[in-house]
Amino acid sequence: MRARSFFLSTLKEAPADADVVSQQYMIRAGMIKKLAAGVYTYMPMGLRTIRKIEAIIREEMNAAGAVELLMPIVQPAELWQESGRWEKYGAELLRIKDRHDRDFVIQPTSEEVITDIARQEIKSWRQLPVNFYHIQTKFRDERRPRFGVMRGREFTMKDAYSFDRDEEGASKSYDAMYAAYQKIFTRLGLMFRAVRADTGAIGGSRSHEFQVIANAGEDVIAYAPESDYAANIELAEAFSVLEGRQAPAETMEKRATPGKEKCEAVAEYLGLDLLKSVKSVVLAADRVNEKGEPMPAKIVLVLLRADHELNEVKAGHLPELKEGFRFATDDEIMQAFGSKPGYLGPVGVKEDVAVYADRTVADMSDFCCGANEEGFHYTGVNFGRDLPEPAVADLRNVVEGDRSPDGCGTLKLQRGIEVGHVFFLGTRYSEALGATYLDENGKPQILQMGCYGIGVTRLAGAAIEQSHDEKGIIWPDSIAPFEAVICPMNYAKSEDVRKAADELYEELKAKGVDVILDDRDMRPGVMFADWELIGVPHRIVIGDRGLKNGEVEYAARGNLAEKIMVKTAEAADFVAGRIRK
Repeated sequence: MRARSFFLSTLKEAPADADVVSQQYMIRAGMIKKLAAGVYTYMPMGLRTIRKIEAIIREEMNAAGAVELLMPIVQPAELWQESGRWEKYGAELLRIKDRHDRDFVIQPTSEEVITDIARQEIKSWRQLPVNFYHIQTKFRDERRPRFGVMRGREFTMKDAYSFDRDEEGASKSYDAMYAAYQKIFTRLGLMFRAVRADTGAIGGSRSHEFQVIANAGEDVIAYAPESDYAANIELAEAFSVLEGRQAPAETMEKRATPGKEKCEAVAEYLGLDLLKSVKSVVLAADRVNEKGEPMPAKIVLVLLRADHELNEVKAGHLPELKEGFRFATDDEIMQAFGSKPGYLGPVGVKEDVAVYADRTVADMSDFCCGANEEGFHYTGVNFGRDLPEPAVADLRNVVEGDRSPDGCGTLKLQRGIEVGHVFFLGTRYSEALGATYLDENGKPQILQMGCYGIGVTRLAGAAIEQSHDEKGIIWPDSIAPFEAVICPMNYAKSEDVRKAADELYEELKAKGVDVILDDRDMRPGVMFADWELIGVPHRIVIGDRGLKNGEVEYAARGNLAEKIMVKTAEAADFVAGRIRK
């Protein structure tokens, strides 16, 4: 490719609303153009990277035995109603009507459609196992699209779906996809971790996320340096930080705390250690009666040590909250506790309020909590003496230094960007949609399913977040829009430079290098700035001065300070040898 016959459009400044590095650099490098909130046009430079990501994914999926098809973007509502997700999926599901007033959705994912295919096409155990995948546009109506292509509304995803006759077979399909994902992200040249994860709205049981390590990541990963344990903080098990509960040593006392609503303010005012304080979080689960009429919400009080944070995913596993929950309103709190927030606690609560203590709280003694009266707190509170023993559950986020769940050392935290997710779904969708097969005895059995997704366009943003500098992007070789760029000095004026550049260009193409020759005849500083911003990994500079010595200059994008002079006749082999395939 020659620059004059391609389309380059770089900017010196990013738009003011570009809030992360990847978004800023992709816009400045002419890779994407914003059309609407969370919706982007992929310009020629950006599309080259997307196509390379897709090619690697496609090669490894095919090698793992998956079969490609292509499902539609628009899906009939009936399938989503059958699965139960028409109501449950939420506002991110974009619902539309056609001219006949029939309901459809713009797909955010394709479990329903693929299960419909399976129930029509899979008849016998002899057809199993099978794994279908496609690479297709998705749409999720994000409330607040942000972070460029990493949290857009329209995006490209690879989603795959395996069908097996039993759990043992489904587990093998899951493992095959897990291994394929390891190969995909390794080939993409990314530093990543596979972490245990919650299954979320898709459902299922076994689940792993593939996280690209980056400081801008929305997710927090808990991992044990001494072992291979890694989990999303939503799923990482948190043990009590105390060695059991000590015997009571204080008498419960009601103390005035005027205007002190935060645990930190209360502890300071009363001269207490913050770690002796318990905070109350009030959650509500909406309910309806047998006629479908609204009932008062079920109120759940969650107790956490003052320095710990509620893990909402874990809270969602409590029996009262499994069907969904929200934070209680001030009116609901006043009605349930007789006090406004800031002074709440578990002492003397109504019987219809479910009380759950995090594991650490359950081991606390002589603690401080709200007295359910504005301006007052209790100190010296003890379970079993001053109030009933609570139900105990793991309800908090882990913190650095917590004991690793696998027993190997302590946990550390780092940020990551989720770019892939594998689920073992079991019969979540096949049972709802009646997808069965006939076994050896001619009896119908429900298909076991797995689901495996990769955010194709998100990967481009994640790669930039992981590897960039003040000059621009630093792409891995495998997904860079071009692997190498030839930068000739005075291409239009120097016959020697033009001849050497053209010859090297042809030699590199013959060796299979994806190379671009910048024949725009621009000033060196402007030319270099463009390619440093775009992030092409390997640069060859050709000038009259070097040619007089029979040399060209090579520099890697990740280490521009190190210039290597290479014999002109050896340049093609040298560059090809530097590119990691």
